[in-house]
Amino acid sequence: MKLVIIIGGGASGKMTVGQELCRITGLRLFHNHMTIDLVTQVFGRYDSETILALRRTVFENFAKSDNYGLVFTYIWDFSSAKDGEYIRGVSRIFEEAGAEVYLVELVADFEERLRRNRTENRLLNKPGKRDVDFSEALIYDEKTCRIESLPGETGFENYLRIDNTNLPASEAARQIKEYFGL
Repeated sequence: MKLVIIIGGGASGKMTVGQELCRITGLRLFHNHMTIDLVTQVFGRYDSETILALRRTVFENFAKSDNYGLVFTYIWDFSSAKDGEYIRGVSRIFEEAGAEVYLVELVADFEERLRRNRTENRLLNKPGKRDVDFSEALIYDEKTCRIESLPGETGFENYLRIDNTNLPASEAARQIKEYFGL
């Protein structure tokens, strides 16, 4: 079993790279908006407690399955200790089930992220992002937190950082596959 966690700022390409990585490896994709959008549609608002509970159930059951592995996407705010604890907790669920865990950090410049915020694939797969003005405001809000790690900060032994500003998702996925031997 493998767990690949892809982190990065909003519209940095986490889901799209994850889709490509799944296509070439047989991993399954669980991008963060699968729970965010579900809960928001059902509750009529963002409910973090329900989102986290749903994710935990998926992680625990997937880790016990006979699937090859999972790609999970997340925006890690490095200015929040809580986010680091969350990612380490997700990792532990899989490690305790005997899985190998890999962390990929995608970075892309601000202007490219704003451009990607309006792409067809993003809007198709993330209903909550279809209000592009609101979604763009969230990207601007990220300037109040730190969405890129400092050297060695993640604490993950199996770690890869990719600047994918000018890199197709397929190439980023190929690099991840080769680097980790997936």
